[in-house]
Amino acid sequence: MNALISTALSGVVMMFAGLFVSNKQRIKFVAIVVLLACLVANLAELSTIEAGDRTLYGMITISRFSILFNAIALGATLIFFLLSGSAFEHVGEHVADYFALIFFILSGITLASTFSSLLMLFLAIEIISIPQYILAGSDKKTPKSSEASLKYFLMGSFSTGILLMGITLIYGATGTFSVADLGLGAGKVNTLALCGIILVAFALSFKVSAAPFHFWTPDVYDGSPTVFTSFMATVVKAGGFIAFIRIFHGAFIGERITADWQMLLAIITAATLIIGNFTAVFQQSVKRMLAYSSIAQAGFMLLAVISMNRYATEGIVLYAAAYSVATIGIFAVMIKLKDYTFDGFNGLARTQPVLAATTAIFVFSLAGIPLTAGFFAKYFVLTAAIKQGNLLWLVIVAVICAAISAYYYFRVIIAMYFKQGEPATAPITGGFKVMLIITAAIVVLLGLFPDLLLQLI
Repeated sequence: MNALISTALSGVVMMFAGLFVSNKQRIKFVAIVVLLACLVANLAELSTIEAGDRTLYGMITISRFSILFNAIALGATLIFFLLSGSAFEHVGEHVADYFALIFFILSGITLASTFSSLLMLFLAIEIISIPQYILAGSDKKTPKSSEASLKYFLMGSFSTGILLMGITLIYGATGTFSVADLGLGAGKVNTLALCGIILVAFALSFKVSAAPFHFWTPDVYDGSPTVFTSFMATVVKAGGFIAFIRIFHGAFIGERITADWQMLLAIITAATLIIGNFTAVFQQSVKRMLAYSSIAQAGFMLLAVISMNRYATEGIVLYAAAYSVATIGIFAVMIKLKDYTFDGFNGLARTQPVLAATTAIFVFSLAGIPLTAGFFAKYFVLTAAIKQGNLLWLVIVAVICAAISAYYYFRVIIAMYFKQGEPATAPITGGFKVMLIITAAIVVLLGLFPDLLLQLI
């Protein structure tokens, strides 16, 4: 609850900061201070749940898991502000408003991690989505930005209608909005409720860019300002998955998902893995490759949705942290480059060795190479799927796709270290390099000692 209130108030504070703070760099520091206050307020709530989870008016449930996830989302956003906050002023004049919109998105993510009513789920998804439509079209100098915003808005509105229809059908069948009272898996399910849950699953699949609802992702991510694509592809995506997990892990009775639901989600997961990885292979733009890569990573996170066990819970937390931090780091480097194609990275190791080395670590993590956080993230979600049973075929598909992903990820490393070139870069400060090194160190530290994060659950 502290995180929800503090992030919402922080958005209001940033709106007024634009009126009283003229220096754009100072606005960034105000946002960082306010975000740190939100992080402290969120962690302070741990002492209030020592006796167990707290449910407020049947609408939201505060647990150690939700507080930890909120801390990861706020921490990843803090890294995003420190690395890429200065790039906001290159997008447009309304820097304070951009920060305010991000804080409003964070309030929606905190609501997505705590909802226990379908009404709160709907509000969470809308609070997350609407500011993104604005951020996607914030670069008025680029027609592709307006196109991305319009496409995102139209597709997002369509998926919201599907979500609302699903919630309506569920309420009509069960007479309740409470997730815990849906009772899926306990005998025969009402046909109306079944249709409702399927529609909700489809709508949430759109929000996390799972196949076959992924078609909007490459164009929107490619057309949006790169600095905002970084946030949309990481923290926002993780917020969508936490909503996915809360509804499916809360609605089913017991610890095992029924065979019909398992097969439905398994097909979506397999399609997401295959389409995301195979399409990313043929991309010539690193930014567009990362868009398809985010679809592929969504496939791995869906393994945690299917699996209802301890490994799934630990896996989604570690995956959210590993994926968000590594992708934010790569996008921060891309923002400094003039050319987003693979050729734009040619020779980067010779001209900017720090940028090349940290980018290599981020790429290793996304590919799931040992000694990085991405390795254990993939290990936990794959283990969760194996423990769930009847999903060995899906695990094999995921492992094959992980091997394929190494090809397009390593293209970046080959360009930086084994090709000649003089990549054009924006001015790079010592502070930026230090922050990149710290971010890479976090990725390695979580890869060596994942229990530093997992033991908090």
